[in-house]
Amino acid sequence: MAHFVDEALIYVKAGDGGNGCVSFRREKFIPRGGPDGGNGGRGGSVILVADASLTTLLDFHYRAMFKAGRGQHGQGSNKFGKSADNLMIKLPIGTIVKDAETNETIVDMIDDGKEFVIAKGGKGGRGNAQFATSTDRAPRRSEPGKLGEEKTLKLELKLLADIGLVGFPNVGKSTLLSTISAAKPKIADYPFTTLSPVLGIAKYKDFSFVVADMPGLIEGASQGKGLGISFLRHIERTKAIAVLIESISPNPAEDFEKLTEEMRLHSNSLPRKIKIVVFTKTDLLDSGRIEELKKIKFPRKIKKHFISAMTSDGVAELLGLFWAMIRK
Repeated sequence: MAHFVDEALIYVKAGDGGNGCVSFRREKFIPRGGPDGGNGGRGGSVILVADASLTTLLDFHYRAMFKAGRGQHGQGSNKFGKSADNLMIKLPIGTIVKDAETNETIVDMIDDGKEFVIAKGGKGGRGNAQFATSTDRAPRRSEPGKLGEEKTLKLELKLLADIGLVGFPNVGKSTLLSTISAAKPKIADYPFTTLSPVLGIAKYKDFSFVVADMPGLIEGASQGKGLGISFLRHIERTKAIAVLIESISPNPAEDFEKLTEEMRLHSNSLPRKIKIVVFTKTDLLDSGRIEELKKIKFPRKIKKHFISAMTSDGVAELLGLFWAMIRK
């Protein structure tokens, strides 16, 4: 599986316009032909295109400079220079494009096939034929082509998924994702096994949807500790968030509060996306402990569900709950 790269810096330069031409008609028996210098062609523009087949910004770490061609110069006999082709740059859906100098958002590439002209090609300069007047029938001036726009861009990819799995390290998110989909996240018993978001396609009856295992969250993530901000950015676009809590935790309610607070510090809208709390590793509990957990009250009538990814107990029902959230 390719590494998930969520930021890249690129330079784009649109093509310069071609220069206008100074030329005079030279034909036999016409000693004083008029001006016939053609205009220069337009430079190619740089156009961004959202492409659903792409899932990573990794390619931009190997190529960071993009230049469109310049327009051809005008020629005599009123020949206009040919305009250059536009340069198309494909981006994954969900890429936010910012001005690298001001950090202002320029465009959000959210829809498949969306096109956006990020740098306009320069106009071609006029040839001397364009400057002829009744008082100046033999102008000797032309225009140079205009320069194409250039920009340094910051690309940020926000993961697009239907359900985001959020929880402290080792809570069992990777195990769950590998159980409900064909994704193969790296699984081990130490913090931050999931160093980048992993996407899995889960199926429920005849439907399929995308579940994202997010890197483990720790206190201070909103200030950039651990995987911090990069993690939080990815859950902004999920339709619903499932908070996973270990059922063997000494204080599950406190775990929920800490996770919610980290999300709130990043964005007030994130906690409102929490639709379900999933208690994991129930194979390690007795029925009495499960009854205690059922009595914990969460805000906004957030659902509770109990699973063991190791034994698959409760997993099929969880997929049904996920699908119901997505449809809402």
